[in-house]
Amino acid sequence: MADTVPEELTERDEAILAFERQWWRHAGTKEKAIRQDFGLSAARYYQLLGALIDSPAALAHDPMLVKRLQRLRDARTAARSARTLTPHD
Repeated sequence: MADTVPEELTERDEAILAFERQWWRHAGTKEKAIRQDFGLSAARYYQLLGALIDSPAALAHDPMLVKRLQRLRDARTAARSARTLTPHD
């Protein structure tokens, strides 16, 4: 069995995690700050963030932040599922 080398975070990955730690310090909306800081649409940023928080390297880099972001994502997913399973009268 080959030893697996843990994936490493890119500079952009680290920047995204740093942004998530303190995005509220930016003036204006989060979406505006995302476009300004990363040159990405909010949708693309959240795609990258979603993949990033599933990464073992991100978890090793900042476990408290990654676990918090995972909990928030799981809560949003559960809320979305609850809305779609509610019968309509």
